[in-house]
Amino acid sequence: MQQRSVAELCCDLTMHIHWKLITLILALTLDGRVHAGQIFGGHEAVAHSRPYMVVLDLHKQDGRKTNCAGFLLNEDFVMTAAHCQAQSYTVKLGVHNIHNNNEIQCVSVQQTFPHKDYNETGYRNDIMLLKLSSKANFSNHVKPIALAGQADDSLPKSCIVSGWGITDKNSKFMSDVLMEVNVTLIDNKQCAKDNLYCSEGETGPRKGDSGGPLVCEDGKAYGVVSSCFKPNSGGPLIYSFAKISDYRSWIDLIVKNA
Repeated sequence: MQQRSVAELCCDLTMHIHWKLITLILALTLDGRVHAGQIFGGHEAVAHSRPYMVVLDLHKQDGRKTNCAGFLLNEDFVMTAAHCQAQSYTVKLGVHNIHNNNEIQCVSVQQTFPHKDYNETGYRNDIMLLKLSSKANFSNHVKPIALAGQADDSLPKSCIVSGWGITDKNSKFMSDVLMEVNVTLIDNKQCAKDNLYCSEGETGPRKGDSGGPLVCEDGKAYGVVSSCFKPNSGGPLIYSFAKISDYRSWIDLIVKNA
């Protein structure tokens, strides 16, 4: 099947996204799989109830500015999707309303660690670590999230995805406030083979929320928002999340040595 961008598959839009009325261009890809990222069918999160959430401003080599989500692991590292690569980044911590700059911390990125086996065609191993140029200052609005361990490899029952992506397929602009939606993971052999968790249906993440966390019932991050695609057999969209437990050795090695 032909792979296309989230804008193409999920909304039939190709757009630039900037918090103040600039839309995001998402690159066309192959095989029906596209960047994930709009919260459809969700609701506004309680302000600062997810203090690990991060807004990433991506500064591209051609001068474009786009956005992804991410989440804070500790005072030095943020996790996001590998397809959110850019020439440079501004990391925004403590955000709920994107137009309210009170108490928001802005930090640049010193070093990027996309997974060495990331495949941009099929979005395999779509996971990346960002080392901050200065330490995050923890507060009520800025706190890290724990990651699922290697032993946490069973299929969680109930999870939540959050982000600032577009909430209406007829809109061209990002949500002003952090949104969230419940998703139920499915038992899919192909997803398991590709080190992914997957959910399906009309509600979930699509364009703009790439790199955000899949947070399950124990409060840990189990996945990284990656892509969505239409199965060859038809049926509802399937949303995929890089399965963090399968990457813990790689994560721990980078965090320790960097």
